[in-house]
Amino acid sequence: MKETLLRAGELQFKYARRYFEEFTAERPALREILPTVETPTLLLDLEGVKNRLIQIRYHLPEVRVYYAVKANDHPQVLSALHQLGSGFEVASSGELQKLLSLKVPPERIISSNPVKPPEFIDYAYGVGVNRFAVDSFSEVDKIARIAPRARVYVRIAVPNEGSEWPLSRKFGVDVGTALRILEHAKEKGLVPVGVTFHVGSQCNNLRNWFIAIRDSAELWEKARLRGMRLLILNMGGGIPVRYINEVLRIEDIAYYVRGLLRKYFPTPPYELQMEPGRGIVGDQGVLVTQVIGKAQRGGENWLYVDTGVFNGLAEALGGIRYPVYLEKEGELKEWILGGVSCDSMDVIARGVYLPEPEVGDRLYLLSAGAYTTVYASEFNGFPRPRILCVSGRL
Repeated sequence: MKETLLRAGELQFKYARRYFEEFTAERPALREILPTVETPTLLLDLEGVKNRLIQIRYHLPEVRVYYAVKANDHPQVLSALHQLGSGFEVASSGELQKLLSLKVPPERIISSNPVKPPEFIDYAYGVGVNRFAVDSFSEVDKIARIAPRARVYVRIAVPNEGSEWPLSRKFGVDVGTALRILEHAKEKGLVPVGVTFHVGSQCNNLRNWFIAIRDSAELWEKARLRGMRLLILNMGGGIPVRYINEVLRIEDIAYYVRGLLRKYFPTPPYELQMEPGRGIVGDQGVLVTQVIGKAQRGGENWLYVDTGVFNGLAEALGGIRYPVYLEKEGELKEWILGGVSCDSMDVIARGVYLPEPEVGDRLYLLSAGAYTTVYASEFNGFPRPRILCVSGRL
């Protein structure tokens, strides 16, 4: 059993090393900064972020991309995407204010959060953002009261199996309920314009896309028969990035999705939308941390670094595993990677195989560009990771 675990650990470390070497070889500017930057720091490759948007557009040319601001709201990320003409999806006044400060036109902004604070609806509608997702009758009533004649698109519930961060239980309704919500919106004076779904963040199951597009087409036709001409099919997010395993590529998803759209929407929607967040920034960042302590407890090797689940790595609590690399050679040992805070829940990962680290060594957590700094707090008085955006390609 121990030998089997060690072999698996060797594969894990080799994978992380190969990933790190490939990542840095393509980004020589980042490679120069990694050994000297203060820790903890999230290094982001802005050219890589832009290239990911360009790649998605290339493989899905008929789709309008609305970057999900919640994935990483750093102004330089938003500015880089704005320069390429990206759309944006927001859920709060704070996110919207950041976009408006960059002069993003309101017609390139949508809000797909199905439950929104009244103050946000009022602010957004007042500045010209008029497209909102709904998935309940009460949300329709709220929007109708605050933003008359707003455009609404209804969220249907779809499977999230195979997604590392499922989103299906909190939001979405069945097709029948969705139809009634659209009718209710029309009766309230709103303009029903479309359908949205989310296959789950980090989705590696093509079947989710199949059911989502099939059910959207069913709702689309039922709405037509009720006298509602829908225009927008919003396919949410879900494009995965590589963590400790290989994942579906954007070209794989695009080929499959385009086939489904041809089958179920022979007359294409007026506007096809997608809201990648993780899929644009996730694999364009590396979190540089420093070892601050080591211990052996009950036969287990513990390694502590200067960040943690409360200070940037919250997704570790939900099962996301970051490739962890230490630039050393030597016999591999199994470690539990602990965070900087005093809380016993602050455990970043178990079963991490590394050569023997020493206090002061740097650990690199790859694919840390999304949902790290945006989740971070200053719990226990420890700072959020700094963000340094650079063009990694010289």
